[in-house]
Amino acid sequence: MAANQLSQSPYLRILAATTCLSTIGLGINAILRPRTALEMLSFPTPTTPADKKLVDNLMRIYGARNLIMGWSMGVTAYLGHTMALGWIFIGSSVVALVDGFVSKDQIGKGQWNHWQFIMVSVPLGSVLVGAFDRKL
Repeated sequence: MAANQLSQSPYLRILAATTCLSTIGLGINAILRPRTALEMLSFPTPTTPADKKLVDNLMRIYGARNLIMGWSMGVTAYLGHTMALGWIFIGSSVVALVDGFVSKDQIGKGQWNHWQFIMVSVPLGSVLVGAFDRKL
């Protein structure tokens, strides 16, 4: 692929790396402060000790998933594998989509806390995979 293609822009890799930092930050927050992360997602705080333990542990799983997704994006951006990075971004939008539906189903709101990521990941991923490159 030619170096002058939009998908090969170093600025896109920088934008992608910056975007992955928010995913990593959300993951770390959910691991270290699960109740705060739960509140950020508009979910009610559990009241019984058993519910608190279950929710805290589920939020840690959610945090680990976000941490690994962000790390995968960051490493791929650092290594310069733009096509793979683009597909990771597009694939991660499915995770955000499902998270939003789960939020809507569970508490009746909060889906846009998740779906806003789709507005970044799909366009950015599409550019990275070369969807807007000019054919030379």
